[in-house]
Order: sequence, then structure tokens, then C-alpha cells
Amino acid sequence: MDFDERYRIIQSRDSRFDGQFITAVRSTGIYCRPSCPARTPKPANVTFYVTSAAAHEAGYRACKRCLPEAVPGTPDWNLRGDLAGRAMRLIGDGVVEREGVDGLAAQLGYSSRHLARVLQHELGAGPLALARAHRAQTARTLLTSTALSMSDIAFAAGFASIRQFNDTVAEVFQLTPSEIRSRSAAADGAAPGSISLALPYREPFDAAGVFTWLAERAIPGVEVAEPDSYHRSLLLPGGPARFTVRFAHSGAGRLMLDARLTALSDLPTLVARIRRLFDLDADPSAIDEALVGVGHEAVAARVNAVPGIRMPGAVDAHEMLFRAILGQQITVVAARTLLHRLAAAAGTPLAPAHRPDHRPGPAGAGPTGAAEPAEPMVGAGSSAAAGSPRASSSDAALEPTLLFPTAAQIAEHAESVLTGPRAKIATVVAVARALADGSLELSFGDDAGEQRRGLTAFAGIGDWTAGYVSMRVLGRPDELLTGDVAIRSGARALGAPDAPRALSEWAAAYSPWRSYLSLHLWRAAADAKRAPAGGTPAPPTTPTAATTPRTRSTRIRTPEEIS
Repeated sequence: MDFDERYRIIQSRDSRFDGQFITAVRSTGIYCRPSCPARTPKPANVTFYVTSAAAHEAGYRACKRCLPEAVPGTPDWNLRGDLAGRAMRLIGDGVVEREGVDGLAAQLGYSSRHLARVLQHELGAGPLALARAHRAQTARTLLTSTALSMSDIAFAAGFASIRQFNDTVAEVFQLTPSEIRSRSAAADGAAPGSISLALPYREPFDAAGVFTWLAERAIPGVEVAEPDSYHRSLLLPGGPARFTVRFAHSGAGRLMLDARLTALSDLPTLVARIRRLFDLDADPSAIDEALVGVGHEAVAARVNAVPGIRMPGAVDAHEMLFRAILGQQITVVAARTLLHRLAAAAGTPLAPAHRPDHRPGPAGAGPTGAAEPAEPMVGAGSSAAAGSPRASSSDAALEPTLLFPTAAQIAEHAESVLTGPRAKIATVVAVARALADGSLELSFGDDAGEQRRGLTAFAGIGDWTAGYVSMRVLGRPDELLTGDVAIRSGARALGAPDAPRALSEWAAAYSPWRSYLSLHLWRAAADAKRAPAGGTPAPPTTPTAATTPRTRSTRIRTPEEIS
């Protein structure tokens, strides 16, 4: 967008663009979200920035009226596969806090000087400033949403000291941490030891589709998915975590996150990964408009029937690769059985988390404050979080009991646990060993081409698996798996070409949103199977828990039906 386009957006106060750019006003020294209700400034006083960090660096402070930090993130970091986009994904994942700028640059394959130069040119701020802005956003969210102490918030947001936390918050927001908290009643009555946050997204949001996708693929012990909630365990850099994401039916445009962490400093990383899992930073209106605008009537009908479809991402890159490999050529139920068997044999059991004495301590500290590993704490809203000595039976039923195994654990156990084709098991073992010894690297900040070349170098990993991992791990919006049988079936059901080359040519008009087109084609294939023999195809549907398969099928299915 050029200046005039952005200025028209702020004149119309269009909330769809919140988080996609920053409006800085020279006459007031503040920066706002595009939909800020304040009087529209004169064009001569306006400067637009890609990031809030760039506005910070230019000397602006955040608007206290529109709260520009409390919005979904920009979808650019999924659209952009360049160095700046890859860096932003890793900064959001907390790499700068854990490894510093040198570690970030090393993961990206560039020198820290070159990285800083590119980010300054592309985004208006260097890696330290971008990470600092991310910490400030996390701190504001915790101040307004939780009852955590100031010291706990400082560590959870990634600050090295309370003084650094106080200085940064005051500089960015022109308010002290205590003043920010006093302006919000959200923290009142929050249970001690709990972390409960609201995760904003842009409407429309196909919540039923995402939760059903996760439910169909949930690994027993690691995940529990319901029609409007998702519970799982996850190994984060600071230790194990448990979290629950719930859909708020109030129409507030937010998912609710309840989390228990071993190290509070893992919170920004967890939030970033959950946002990727639910594709919360997508711009659904722009995606749907583009898909409808191509002019294919059947596709347009499906988009209009299910607006806001989302591409589920991944919370762990390594786990997603194993899901994709094991899921090839078998049913969803069979793949889930294999993954459960692998997790039960090789994963790390989690002790029951429902203990009333758990309280968050400094980053890296256990419940009592000792610098030792801690069991993850239960999420807000549970009976333990409220101080009850026992968890309810429903809480216990939803509590994950296992961590998905690490690559090293899979390398050790896969051959003795997995069943099926020897070639597939050999691929799993080879990949696990490569990930464990570092000869294969896989992260959210990978270059898409390099990632594909690295994966397809292994026997048993082809274009489908590499493309699917790119779609789920990197969040790439423009992947179309033309060899995928279900996608071809969906295309045929909608009257589109189904041969791989013809399908690719037909779908070119949908770029750069072919991953989302794929979701509609997958769903069209499923609906076509539901149609009566010789009857008309089933109408577009939004999946619900009732559509989740519960019985084992003997039919050999294609990879796209699995992970």
C-alpha cells in the first residue's frame, strides 16, 4: 500500500487493517492503529511505519486511547519469505531473548551486521529494537490481563531486569506499569498462579473448522480437543507447559488462553506459537475477497458459505515433520494410533499438574522459587488455580499426560515401536537422528527453498511432505499440493481441472492464497463423499465435532487426509 491508500484507511477507521501498519502523528508524538477513533490528522503530520518498533525508534509513544499493541499481528510475516519475514517469525518465537542477536543471525545464515542493516532498511528498526517492542507488547498484555506480580511480568515478558521492564514500559506507553494496570479491571479477581490471556484475531473466523481439524488429529495423552476448546502439553525452551485455548462465543474476536509454564519467560514463545497454530494473524477478509474475485462460481460459493477459513499451523516444527511422515498413505485414525504409540513409548510422562502450592516464580525457577525444573502449572479457571486442593474429574480428563517425544527419543524408540512399511520407519529414524545431531535443522524461520531441499534429500520424503510441512510450519499461504488426491478430487467436484499440470495452471489465478484454496478443495472433496450416490454434491459445510471420524477405516488414504 502507498501513502494515499493508507491515509484513506485511517480516514475510514477500518479495523481490518489494525496491526498491519502504524500511523505516527508528528504534531502529537504518538502512534496509533488505523482504526483509532481520534480525529484524523492532516496528511502533512502523518508518517506510516511497518512496525511499532520503528515508531519507537523515531521517538513516538503508543496511543493511550486506541492501544495499538492490542491487535492481531501483521500477516506479512507469513506472506514474506525474505530475510525480514523470517527474522520476525524467530523474534516472535523468543530467539533474541534466548540466544541474542548473534544467535538469531546464525539461525538465519547471515552476519549480525547484515541482518541489522536489512531489518533497519525493511522495517525501520534493528533486531534489538524489534525484540524490545515485542517485550513491551507482552508486558502490556500481562499487566491488563493477569494478576501476576510486577517482577513475574518482567521475567515473563523477557526483560533481563525489573528496572529494564519499568524503563521500557514507561518509555513506550508514557505510563508506569502500575498506571497501566490501574486503568484495567481485567486483572481483578484473577486466580493467583494463573496466566489467562485473550488472543485477538480478525473476523471472520472459522473456529469450528480449526477445532475440528485439531480434534481429528489429536494425539491421545498429548492433546485433547473438543468442539470449542483445545488442550495440550508442549516442551518449550524453559521446560514443559500445559495450555488450553477456548473459543469465546461472545463474538468478541478473541480466543482465550489459559497456560501453566515451567519458566515464565516462555510465555511470549507460547503465545507466538499458538497464534501460528490457529492462524490468528491472517487477514481473512482480504483472503476471501481474493478467492471470490477470481470469478469461479463454485469456489466463490464455498468461500461465502465458510468465510474466514484458517490454515492450522504448528507449535513444534519437529513434531509436525514426524506427523507428516507417519501420516502418509494411511487413515487419520491409523496415523493417530501410530503417533500415540510413539508418544506413549518414547515421550516424557507429565506428573499431575493440579497442585494448589504451584505458584509462578522467576524465569527458570520452580514453584517454590528454586532454580530447578518445575512441573508445569495448571491453567487459569481450573479448580487448582482457584485454590481448591483437588482438580475436578472433568479437569483431569482434559489434562495432557505426555510430552511429544524429542527427535533423540524418537531415534531411540521408533524401530521397536512403529509398525508398517520398513521404508517409512527407516525414514522416521533417519530424520530423527539428523534432527538430534544437528545435521538437519528445521524451524519457523527457515527459508522455504532451503527447507524443501533439506527435507527431500531424505529417502521417503517427496514434494507432498515437503510442501505440507512448509504450509504448516512456515505458514506459507501459497502452497498447492497438485499431486494430492483429495485436492484433485475437490477440484473435480467444483468443476475445475483435476490433472496436476492443468490444476496448477487453473489455480495460478488464486496466488498468493493457494494454501487457503487447498483448504476449500479438501473440504469440497469431503462433502462430495457425503453426497448420496447419483445425487447432487453435498452443500458446503463447516465441520463440527459430529463430523470427526470415530471408527477405523480399512481404506488406504492419501497423505493429505492425515496430518
